[in-house]
Amino acid sequence: MSVSTPTVNTVLGPVPADELGVVQVHEALLSVVPGAEYAFDIRIDRAEIFEILAARLKDFREHGGGTVVDSTGMFHGRDVRLYETLSRATGVHIVASTGQGPEEMLGGYFLTPQTNPPTPWPAEKFADLFTKEITEGMVVPRVERRGAAGLVAATATAEGMTATDESLFRGAARTGLATGVAVSIRYGNDPVHDLEIVLDEKLPAGRVVVGGLDRKDAVATGASLEVARRGAYVALDHVGAEDDAHLTDAERASLVVELVRAGFGDRVLLSSSATGVAKGHPANDLPYHHVLTAFVPRLRELGLGEEDVRRILVENPRDLLSAR
Repeated sequence: MSVSTPTVNTVLGPVPADELGVVQVHEALLSVVPGAEYAFDIRIDRAEIFEILAARLKDFREHGGGTVVDSTGMFHGRDVRLYETLSRATGVHIVASTGQGPEEMLGGYFLTPQTNPPTPWPAEKFADLFTKEITEGMVVPRVERRGAAGLVAATATAEGMTATDESLFRGAARTGLATGVAVSIRYGNDPVHDLEIVLDEKLPAGRVVVGGLDRKDAVATGASLEVARRGAYVALDHVGAEDDAHLTDAERASLVVELVRAGFGDRVLLSSSATGVAKGHPANDLPYHHVLTAFVPRLRELGLGEEDVRRILVENPRDLLSAR
């Protein structure tokens, strides 16, 4: 009996998972604050945006990169046709995502459906919305659907998960169950609690990645180890960040080694949350290759072997993104 080859949904269609190469699993290509495209002082020039993103992606490829996951979800500037052209022009696989959040970034349509009294969208409506972006294609507003999303991304409110956030997370989990596509969650103020919400929907932990686990508040509670023990992926996805909220790269590298030595090397993912082009908010201007060129050498200096490096950069994201 033949065994089917795992595939990953990219903007150019499904590709064999083994062809992804080095993957940056939590990045942004075009990131637009919802509504900013209508502001008088915001200029959206798609030709200019293409040139900037193409240069950044080619740079990533020249430094050994293979795949960039745009994990921004539905309404933050995602441009499927632009991403198709970029992928063809640069040779970099692009995985786009469905999903939403946090609540403060949702339009009123998703907060006050036509009920009396108004209530947040229920989980099943979010699940239907996200699932169709995988089974029928991602929405290109008012025009068509194109391509299948390769990740479901949900984000909780920083001060703590709201009722609407919980609906989002449960809807994302149900989408993961229905489609076999992995779920990425960015926690509010309690990563283990927020992970438990999606696991409560019977989504296997191995189909979930928890982002932001290099935030200082997460590290203070030992959340990365706890998330890994539950079987989910640990995303240290602010590599290169220089701010008060996150670890330094030196501290982050030590955490990676700690996780590997604790037996969780198969649960670690790395990314920079870099922004190719930002509109309406400051960009994180790190190059997509920062993990490869600036951070991986730190891991090697701390004694991490090539097998572990490959597992973290290639095999773990491949296994996460493979549709099942």
